Amino acid sequence: MKIVVNSGQGGDLSNVTESQVLRIQAVSESNEVILAKTREEHLEHSADADVILGIFNREIFDSAKKLQWVQTFGAGVDTVLFDEFVASPASLTSAKGTVGTHLADHAWALLLGLLRGIGRAVRERTWGNALSIRSETWELGGRTLGVIGLGGTGIEVARRAAGFGMDVIAIDPENITPVEFVKAIWKPDRFHDLLEQSDVVIVCAPLTRETRGMFNLEAFQHMKRHAILVNVTRGPIIDEASLLEALNQGLIGGVGLDVTQEEPLPSDSPLWDMKNVIITPHTAGGSPLRMDRTIDLFCENLRRMSDGRPLLAQIDKSKGY
Repeated sequence: MKIVVNSGQGGDLSNVTESQVLRIQAVSESNEVILAKTREEHLEHSADADVILGIFNREIFDSAKKLQWVQTFGAGVDTVLFDEFVASPASLTSAKGTVGTHLADHAWALLLGLLRGIGRAVRERTWGNALSIRSETWELGGRTLGVIGLGGTGIEVARRAAGFGMDVIAIDPENITPVEFVKAIWKPDRFHDLLEQSDVVIVCAPLTRETRGMFNLEAFQHMKRHAILVNVTRGPIIDEASLLEALNQGLIGGVGLDVTQEEPLPSDSPLWDMKNVIITPHTAGGSPLRMDRTIDLFCENLRRMSDGRPLLAQIDKSKGY
């Protein structure tokens, strides 16, 4: 079986080392493992690849005539779900379940930065705002966190909420096994109920037909006026025009964004200068442990593929997650 590791064109998060390639090779001596680092190498070696790990797009798909399985570096797969690939028999797995820890850490950093006025303090660079910042703070203990999507990231976000003494409610389209630190798990038809009860809402969902633009003006009208919204997964889940209107009208208390509807966020976006907004440039996925976790998952899936067992982190291509 030929395995092509398409690496090196998507920044540091897609760089695979030679030692990691050796770990993949060690799964079975019968496998041929190729590390492709340039676009030309990606296309050349993918042409007769059975398995591709890493960078994947329509061009590579059109080249790959023997493709059985793709595993992406990222957890979200919305960018690779073009019609021809969705209709093909090739399996798709992602890094979902391996990125939850650092995405959750980042979500809480954004939340605390807003809640404790850190964003304002860094931006305004004055001692004169101390009383104003103090007057805007509140505590998390006894408050309610609403989690949108209770997958790997959502579980880790909820786990951290327990340490702050929060109640957690969540929505997810799947039948989720009850979790001791999540008070209630509802289906998406109770989205507005969750918004009405939550003091903090954190988006942990993938981008799908159902989640695109789900945070529209109607959604913001159901939120508490002091509520903080945080998004660390995909920007288009929040409709930016509605978000700006909600912030200008005071429908919500603030927002922390690691992802935006348009990336990079234009330098003239009003969001940059709002005192109750913190923005980071899609950095939540950063972790020195990330690639090793992805390689561990891939190696386990190679063993499962060989044994005829179900793959982990499998994507239902028709659903998008």
